[in-house]
Amino acid sequence: MRYISTRGGIDPVSFSEAVMMGLATDGGLLLPASVPQIDERTLRGWAELPFQQLAVEVMLPYVGDDLSRTELADLVQRSYASFTHPEVTPLVTAGNRRILELFHGPTAAFKDVALQFLGNLFERLLEKQGGRLNILGATSGDTGSAAIYGVRGKERIQIFILHPLGRISPIQERQMTTVLDDNVHNIAIRGTFDDGQRIVKTLFNDLAFKAHYHLGAVNSINFARVLAQAVYYFYAWGRVTRGDTGRSVGFSVPTGNFGDIFAGYLAKCMGLPVERLILATNRNDILSRFVRTGVYQLGEVHPTVSPSMDIQVASNFERYLYYLMDQDPSAVRSLMEKMGREGRLRVSDEKRQQVARVFSAVAVSEDETLEQIRSTYQATGYILDPHTAVGVRAAADRPDAICLATAHPAKFGAAVRQAIGVEAEAPPSLQGLMDKDTRCVKLDATEGAIMGFLQDTLQGQE
Repeated sequence: MRYISTRGGIDPVSFSEAVMMGLATDGGLLLPASVPQIDERTLRGWAELPFQQLAVEVMLPYVGDDLSRTELADLVQRSYASFTHPEVTPLVTAGNRRILELFHGPTAAFKDVALQFLGNLFERLLEKQGGRLNILGATSGDTGSAAIYGVRGKERIQIFILHPLGRISPIQERQMTTVLDDNVHNIAIRGTFDDGQRIVKTLFNDLAFKAHYHLGAVNSINFARVLAQAVYYFYAWGRVTRGDTGRSVGFSVPTGNFGDIFAGYLAKCMGLPVERLILATNRNDILSRFVRTGVYQLGEVHPTVSPSMDIQVASNFERYLYYLMDQDPSAVRSLMEKMGREGRLRVSDEKRQQVARVFSAVAVSEDETLEQIRSTYQATGYILDPHTAVGVRAAADRPDAICLATAHPAKFGAAVRQAIGVEAEAPPSLQGLMDKDTRCVKLDATEGAIMGFLQDTLQGQE
């Protein structure tokens, strides 16, 4: 398997090279040169596999010769050994609503599914290749802690995570800043998540700096994250259909960065019978506006009770554009250059209709989010976190859709308490966080400030 850039400016690279590169050196995002196709017989065989075995089957075609089946299986087993539920991502019901719980990992968020795997994958590749890796990422709340827990204490790896000061939940902040391993560096920037994401992309696009300091990516710009997340779409489909390949299912996905829902799109491209992908956003609705209008236009970032979705620049959107524009990298490059100049891009009505055949889009207000938490709890006793509530409300007219539960409700105690008057009981991984020692630096949201911090920290390691 070879990997190419959405902008067409690199020679094809291997899976290992794609993982270590993160962002393509031409500024684009990496994708497989062709998407593996799964026939109906294979799909039926996958339908009742345990999660770990299914993960090996889904990922193996993308890995090529870089890892043997045995090596991949070992990575998968180690990655999900830390999950507290034997099914890893169980499908449960709340009333008549199917909910795919993705929060049973060490940081109680869906990002653990990919980042426990990616941390172990990085470690294995570095053991094979030698050298060091300095991970640089930005988080709107959950990616940072999941990435930190994926690589904490690992030799050859340092991790630098940017989060927006005062714009994530207290528990999300403590999950990161209470990790005191020497290889973990938390940076609170005086700005928004989009500022952090811009800084990360700028530093990755400085190819000399990236190479000199061995920068690697854990944000969903790294294709290995998308690949790991595609597994649970196959898993949920199998649990609902028991292998009936004539039966399709819909998914409602709360999303800000387009990574989780793109994983569902990738699964559909592989042959998974996906009837509809419901793109659920909060007030920060750049993605839902695009689905409805064909216009992708930046706006102001508004703080909400679902802060992990408080995003205007969705980094994975470019991957979908590549397929929407018939895998024409020059068209993608032109659109992204226009986006960079003008803060907006538009696709044709024909393309907008093509989008609508796959995606529905719903923007959910603050009041609707809180009301959904309240009504679900009153009817079933099940507590939704505010992000999952956005997805459930977006699927209100599609009762058969599977709703992705992206975080444990205890991570967002204030919003849950506002909705139902009580907080969810914290899982063991979240207990006692507010009493632990912390370590974090506060910096301005500028490329210079972050570059300087990395240079000072890594002095002598080049």
